[in-house]
Amino acid sequence: MADPRRLPMNDRIAAAHLQDAPGGLERVEDTAARIGVPVADLLRAPDGARDRQLVYGEPVTVYDHRDGWAFLQAAKDSYVGYVPSAALAAPFEATHWVSAPATHAYSADDFKSPETLALSHGSRVQVLGGEGRFADTNLGYIPARHLSPLGAHADDPAEVAELFLGTPYLWGGNSRFGIDCSGLVQAALLSCGTACPGDSDMQEAELGNPAPAGDYQRGDLLFWKGHVALVRDAETLIHANAHDMAVAIEPIAAAIERIAAQGDGPVTAHKRLA
Repeated sequence: MADPRRLPMNDRIAAAHLQDAPGGLERVEDTAARIGVPVADLLRAPDGARDRQLVYGEPVTVYDHRDGWAFLQAAKDSYVGYVPSAALAAPFEATHWVSAPATHAYSADDFKSPETLALSHGSRVQVLGGEGRFADTNLGYIPARHLSPLGAHADDPAEVAELFLGTPYLWGGNSRFGIDCSGLVQAALLSCGTACPGDSDMQEAELGNPAPAGDYQRGDLLFWKGHVALVRDAETLIHANAHDMAVAIEPIAAAIERIAAQGDGPVTAHKRLA
């Protein structure tokens, strides 16, 4: 059986396509939707703990609605969980993504007009028109320079991670408004067109190949038990961490020493992406 974090099944229902679901569960077909709020917590259970987050416009597959909660699976990494049904929107054809750290949608193509919504990096929108400073979108007017077409990727994960410098640390966070270590790595890699799971243990198991000890190159990943960081250069890394309670740059040697001293152990893997 697959990792339950990525298995579209709960104690009542199972996705119809699952071949080895236990008997007694109702087999259900899926429906498509998108996230319709700036940030939605993806919860382990209704009113339960936050596992991850989803940002505006992300596509999801919905398997069940019950008592105001939707049980769904995220398209970006197959993570399953619950969000309020009210946080979902009907599917729409997204054309662009927010490639700036964050942005606003405005009520008119004028930066002095009232803003209608705040959007995090990675949010997806539909551009309807506009040729000047603002793109006319399904949400209103967004600064054109803050958007990139879907399929236009960044090429440096560490540079993307640096867009999040100073972002508050948030356990399970996946947005510019709050992010954790694995959320930062995922945002950086997805922006560069590289598939990336949601949690650090998955990332350690599935990403990259072992790198030579001590040979730190930009874009490498360093893992500890329950933690991950991106290498910036031979001397420094960038990570969302509870020591700074923010995304911060730290010397590699100092981070290794500090994390060991606080009781979280040594580096468990040093990975290099293809």
